[in-house]
Amino acid sequence: MGRISKAITAAALCMPAAASADGVQLHTFHCLAGCPVGAPANDDVVVREIYTLASNPLTRLADWVAYRITPDTIGPSQDRDWAPDPALSGDETLRPRDYDGASAALRVDRGHQAPLAAFSGTPFAAQTNILSNITPQSSALNQGSWQRLEARETALARTETTTVYVVTGPLYERLMEGLPKGPALHRVPSGYWKVVATADGRRTAFIFDQQAGRSDDLCAARVPFAELELRSRLLIHPGPDGPATWRDLDAQLGCVDASPARPAPERIREEGR
Repeated sequence: MGRISKAITAAALCMPAAASADGVQLHTFHCLAGCPVGAPANDDVVVREIYTLASNPLTRLADWVAYRITPDTIGPSQDRDWAPDPALSGDETLRPRDYDGASAALRVDRGHQAPLAAFSGTPFAAQTNILSNITPQSSALNQGSWQRLEARETALARTETTTVYVVTGPLYERLMEGLPKGPALHRVPSGYWKVVATADGRRTAFIFDQQAGRSDDLCAARVPFAELELRSRLLIHPGPDGPATWRDLDAQLGCVDASPARPAPERIREEGR
């Protein structure tokens, strides 16, 4: 059964966005209009000072991570000291040695979901290096469009002097080669989704593929919000306290052109064709 981790702190419980775990309403200010709904029932919900996540004990990665950026949380990037998640048992979380040889074999980085620089202005930045907040992310994506979007999240918080709410997680839409030293049932994502939102009812959804090029335009990764929910199999903003209608956040994230056209959904072919 899933559980709510004892990592919950008073600071993380002070605002009323709710997610359900084991029939208990979890209130965390990291989530805007509710934390995601639809993750497996055996996920472990971990609440820390700077993020909330739902960790999957089979993949040993988070199914979603929610965090909020303010001008005061941002700072220069700091050292990375990787650590297993102390709130999870040893067979539910990856360990630093599971990543041995992964960079050379798979061309991946230890990719932050809640980013380090967004919280280096707080005493809790080291929490971003806990491995439940990390995934094996292609170096080209992690150092390319993913990093550029993280920079635009922090720029938005500073420019508008506002709180930026982000929810992100992995996609498993095709089988990827696993970590050379990783456990048997662990998974390497085929891609990632991310929703960036503000409390005044603006949001933009993105889906990035692991095969993304280092110089790819991050704005080309925008997708309709409904498509993101279908592919992630989660309700991202399920709470009744959300806006009745949402507006695009595209321009404020540097995406001034129209969203890319999405391909039509595939249909099952007729027999014999």
